[in-house]
Amino acid sequence: MVAAQRPRRSVLYMPGSKSRALEKARNLMADALIFDLEDAVADDKKVEARQMVVQALSQGGYGKREIIVRVNGLDSEWGLEDIKAISGTTADAILLPKVENEGQVHKLIDLMKKSGAPESMSVMCMMETPLGMLNAKEIAASSDRISCFVMGTSDLVKDLQAQHTPERLPVITSLGLCLLAARAYGIGIVDGVCLDLNDDDAFLEACNQGLALGFDGKTLIHPKTISAANKAFGPSKEAVEKARSIVTAFEEAKKQGQGVVVLDGHLIENLHADEARRLIAYAEAINALEQGTS
Repeated sequence: MVAAQRPRRSVLYMPGSKSRALEKARNLMADALIFDLEDAVADDKKVEARQMVVQALSQGGYGKREIIVRVNGLDSEWGLEDIKAISGTTADAILLPKVENEGQVHKLIDLMKKSGAPESMSVMCMMETPLGMLNAKEIAASSDRISCFVMGTSDLVKDLQAQHTPERLPVITSLGLCLLAARAYGIGIVDGVCLDLNDDDAFLEACNQGLALGFDGKTLIHPKTISAANKAFGPSKEAVEKARSIVTAFEEAKKQGQGVVVLDGHLIENLHADEARRLIAYAEAINALEQGTS
């Protein structure tokens, strides 16, 4: 497991037009929250939702959770004002929908700078169109300010004229392209949502598939799935203990002038020790986040 820059096991969408949801989010154990001004908000509620999100962020109370705001597209009548408003808040990132080329990223960053966004406010990209998939490398390489790709598999399936299947074969190629680009350029990447909230087994299978593919976590549409996502994408206690044993054994071997060590019948080299250190650091980051949001 390669740890993301910060834990994103569970990334929960919250409608920006629902004050109760914004309030409830303060007590949810999701690693990250996406306050949505786009798909989850009706056109006649867009301006009101923007104001509600800005107010919620000014009030704070979200602990150490990563706070992301999905703005409306740059080509919409609300996108520019969304970016101006959110740039002046404490949000950790702005999530841009339907990113298809580097020009969109550069335009967003230029608007953020002109609107006074702090350098610490990162950019996240919704990857949800065929053209976005084909340009994933270009997008990932477009700016050091990009912190994460967010897969939008629901819109992608629609644009592909494909079908939602348990194995997700219609989008496997797209997922792989985005994973390759994200890992090549050192940014995080979270999987798309699972639409069936009544099938716990299907959700768990989707999480396990995402973990196996290499995703850092999963985007969610209901709080009841947070715990399962956190468990699926988080390292187990046993895995962390094993990682500590690997690091200890390797450090002892180094003191004795050895570059490798055999532990429980397995050859441990520097590469394995580095992986173990990353897993330990990731577990510690999760623990710090959970302590700061409980």
